[in-house]
Formats: sequence, structure tokens, C-alpha cells
Amino acid sequence: MLTQTANGDSRFSFWLRVREFAVPPSMIETATARRYAGDWAGACAAAGFDIDLNLRSTARTHGQELAARVRADLRHLAPDLLRWHMPRIAPNGLLRPGLTTSLARYDLAGRDGASPVHLVARTPPAWADAGQRISLALWDESGSEAGASPHPHSRPHQRFRLDLHRHLWDARRTGELRTRSGADRLPAESRPVLGAELLEAVPQGHRCAVDRWAAEAGILLHAEGRSSGTVTVRLGARHRLVLDLGMNENGGAPPPLRIAATSTEGGVSVLPDAATWVLPDLELLRTGAIEADRLHPLVASALVPEYSLPDPSRPPRTSDRAGEPRLVECRGAQHRIALVNGVLAPLDHDPAEIRREELLAALTGTPLPCLRAIDEAHRHPDCLTGVRERLDHGDTAGALAVVEGLLGPDALLRAGALRDELETAALRRITYGLYRAGLFGPGPRRIPPKRRRPVARRSHPRHAISR
Repeated sequence: MLTQTANGDSRFSFWLRVREFAVPPSMIETATARRYAGDWAGACAAAGFDIDLNLRSTARTHGQELAARVRADLRHLAPDLLRWHMPRIAPNGLLRPGLTTSLARYDLAGRDGASPVHLVARTPPAWADAGQRISLALWDESGSEAGASPHPHSRPHQRFRLDLHRHLWDARRTGELRTRSGADRLPAESRPVLGAELLEAVPQGHRCAVDRWAAEAGILLHAEGRSSGTVTVRLGARHRLVLDLGMNENGGAPPPLRIAATSTEGGVSVLPDAATWVLPDLELLRTGAIEADRLHPLVASALVPEYSLPDPSRPPRTSDRAGEPRLVECRGAQHRIALVNGVLAPLDHDPAEIRREELLAALTGTPLPCLRAIDEAHRHPDCLTGVRERLDHGDTAGALAVVEGLLGPDALLRAGALRDELETAALRRITYGLYRAGLFGPGPRRIPPKRRRPVARRSHPRHAISR
């Protein structure tokens, strides 16, 4: 999917940062283990999803058959994989805010005039995006359930629909990713035989999956009950292509695709972003910017045939050992600071000397370099950028693990940038809770100043003296 950046070369660094922090390995492992155990709700909780649907009420409203279909899809939903493929925005790679994405469309069989029901994933608005939470709900095309959701855009977005791309979230269909992304062809073979007019219409530097447009347009039109027609491809904020997909007359080969006259009709189908752009993971692999073991296991197994899925029954991976002694240049010698009894402390100074130095520092003196290093670790550590990235992407557990590995689990944070980041994250979680409860509006509203009432000027005031 396209992500606008100031420099085209920064696209790779953007996605590398997203792949490092947005979906941590601990989330993938926990969600996968719960999904294999049949606990779809637990998998959603591990992946940072909120459940806004009730299957019992769905059965009462839409029937047992629809509820069974939704339940089957939820059991095979890989929420960590869906988070991996959700649309993101620059510059930090956060989830696109205020978005409703359709994951599955259910037609009510045997009910004439009944509106289809969609399984949707929603992201909160930007002012309430703490923790990068995603909610799952059911949406009726009739709009009868729109008032029950506090979301500002409850209708699914046509550009970001994933109901035609189940391989991006359904564990049963992940094998299709290799074909649907074009990874089954070499880069030299991926350029299709297209007309020069279409090739020239695609701007240089846009990493478009042009070789897949005809097949994806056919899938889109087939879902709408058509075998041919026009499809709009969005290449930017002000750049559109209207393509005409002809009839498929030669069997398995894709039908011809050509530029059509610009249509002003509002009913023209829009090719989803998932089918418009080259898969970012495929680009990273082909350029050597990332290894397969740093991708989501389901993505890596689809794009790299020789990659083997990890055993979900094995214990989770552990991070590098934290709390190891660090060296500090102190008074011409190499001293050590490390975790002692749950806090960061100097190892090469006796307690009496430490008390004297702390008293000196309290009296505005210059403390020992070891104490200055500990104080700097509390206020502005080297890992602050990583902690901030984890907090922004909702990995609170990972951020706290980094802090505890640096300062110890019993450390009392001192005033500084590190404590400010943690406090800000906690306040944003409160704002998100208020949004979920419907108790908070879209940011603080500006109260207009009171206007002075115009002075009434009567021709004959009430208390005027008669002359």
C-alpha cells in the first residue's frame, strides 16, 4: 500500500521501522498460540483488538446461519496478521486513524431485500489512538447499527477493503499471498505485456503492482456480479486512472486492460490499495533490506518457500539478557554499574562514599561519574527512542521491559524525558477508554467568547423624563 514520504528512498527505512515495532514478536507468538488453542477472543486480546460484537445477539437478529459463518471466520482470524497488513500513515507508521475496513461480506440467503452484513475492523480517530487498538464489529449496509458506534466513520472504506483479500488476515488463505503479491514471478518477469499508453500513465517512482491489475480488477468486478467494466485506480491524492477491463475470451489468461475515457459516474469501482501497490515485504526481501525471519511467520512462509513455520508449542523467544554490568569512565578507572536488588547501582563504590556523593549532589555539587551515568539513564537514556516507538505502536509491555532491563523493576523514575513519555502514554490510554465508553468528544472544544449584547437605543426610553 502507498505511503507518502518526503523522500522516495525513505520508503524502505519507513517499513523497516514499522516491521520492527508495529507488531512485536511476543504479540505474534502469544496470538498464534491462542489461535491454535481455539481461543479466538484470547488471540484478539493478545493482538490489541477490542471485540464489539456479540454472536448471540447476531443469531437473534440475523439468524443462526450468519452467526455460524461469522464464528467460523473469527476462529480462523489471525489478528496479528491483520495488524501486520493494516493501512499505515507516514511519518511514524501508525495505523491510519478513523478507518473502517471490511473483512468479510455476508449475504443473508433467503431474505429478499435484506442488506448484507460486514465483519469490519475499525481504528479509533487520531485524538484517541492510544495503544493503536483495533476493534472488530458487524456493520449492516442498511445503516441500522450506525448510531450504536461512537466511531466517526462507521461505513467501510471502499479503498481499504480486505474482503477480497482474505489472505491478508485469514489463516486458511495465507498461501494465496505468494500469487496475489506477484512473488511467484521473478522481478524481470513481473512486467506484463501492456500497452505503451498504460505504462506511460503510471508515474515513475510509484511502486505499482501493474502486472496484477488485470487479475485484481477481474476479482473486484466478479464480486459485483460483472465480467467486464471500468475500474478506478488511485495513484495519489490527485492522480486517478480509469481502466477498462475487457471480456475474458482466451481462458485462463487475464483479459485485456486499457485506459478508458475518464468517467464522472460515482458508481465506478475502486481498486483497493491492497491490489494497487507492490507488497512492502516483497520489496524489502528483493532489495535485501530485511531477512525472512524478521517478517511475520505466515508472510515469510508464503513469500519464501524454503522458510519453515516455527513450532507454536515451543516457549516464546527471550530477549537479550538485561541488567548486565556496564562500564563507566570514573576518575581515571573503568567502573561498573548494574542492577542490584532491582535497581541500577554502582558496583565499585562503597555505600558510605555513595551517601556522601548523593549529599554533595543535593547541595548542587558535582557527583561521581557513576552517579551521573545512573541519573542520565533515569532521565534521558540511550534507549529512549526505542521506548517512544514501542509506546507509539501500543507495545506497552515491550517498552516497560526495556525500561526494567535498564533501570530495574524496583526503580523509581526521576523527572525527565523518560518519565514524561510514560506518563503521556498513560494519559492517552485514559482518553481511549473515555472514547470507548462514549464519554469523550473529538478533542477539547473551543468555547466562543461571549458577545456583548447590543445596547438597545429606544426613541423613548422607559425611564425618560417627559418634557
